[in-house]
Amino acid sequence: MTELDITAFLQHLTQDKGYSQNTVAAYRNDLTQMAAFIAAEEAKGILESYDELLKGYSLKLREKGYSAATTARKIASARTFFKFMVDSGRVKENPTQNLSSPQVSRHPLNFLSSSEYQKLLAEPAKLSTPEAKRDTVMLELLYATGLRISELVSLNVKDIDLKQHCAHIDGKRQVPFDHNLSQILGDFLRNARLDLLYDEREEALFLNRRGKRLTRQGFWQIIKDYASKAGLGNKVTPQTLRHSFARRKLQSGTDLRQLQQLLGHAYISSTKIYERLPSRQRE
Repeated sequence: MTELDITAFLQHLTQDKGYSQNTVAAYRNDLTQMAAFIAAEEAKGILESYDELLKGYSLKLREKGYSAATTARKIASARTFFKFMVDSGRVKENPTQNLSSPQVSRHPLNFLSSSEYQKLLAEPAKLSTPEAKRDTVMLELLYATGLRISELVSLNVKDIDLKQHCAHIDGKRQVPFDHNLSQILGDFLRNARLDLLYDEREEALFLNRRGKRLTRQGFWQIIKDYASKAGLGNKVTPQTLRHSFARRKLQSGTDLRQLQQLLGHAYISSTKIYERLPSRQRE
């Protein structure tokens, strides 16, 4: 396993499989970590087969305290890589055939129905403050795009393209939104955001009452408060809105690969949690 092998594999993912930059970057990180472990073990001068080295790698991941989900993902990366190595004739046998992967427990996914979302959205609409108008826009954007809360609060004004109706996330992917949301964002930029702005050099799209970037924790508390007032209890989190977006896209005919790109998942396995929804939840 050399750096050239990893490079060839990543090129295969990009050119032959058409994987996104996020996915390729995630594979690169996992494989670089695995290669470093193997190199360190080989430097000890103890001759071991790849089967044994990979079992040691799996054990090392557990010792490092990685979650079952993260460990399972890293092992999945190893399996995909060595399958490529066999298929391309670089190795004769796949050393991951007997490599075990931890069981990953799946927690039930919470979703908001359309009526529940409207109840949530009605709470900030009751107020006329710049903060409430900001909150409305943030909820609309989350529900319409499935952004992670970290991506939402990291947005800068320049990341919003009102002409193309999309948001640029980390300079790596574009997340589309409709004309109606484009108008809502445009109105926010011209009015409520300026009411919160103290320093014209501030680039953040969403500001707190002190004119600084709203934090992840701050927005989480905002959602929690609105959910309580709307009678939705603990059902609503930023992740709930992301799940709701994903379910709606599947219902409208979006395939898993397209959904993976929209959600920014590095691995299709992360997106497949929505494919396994019971049929009654998909309705």
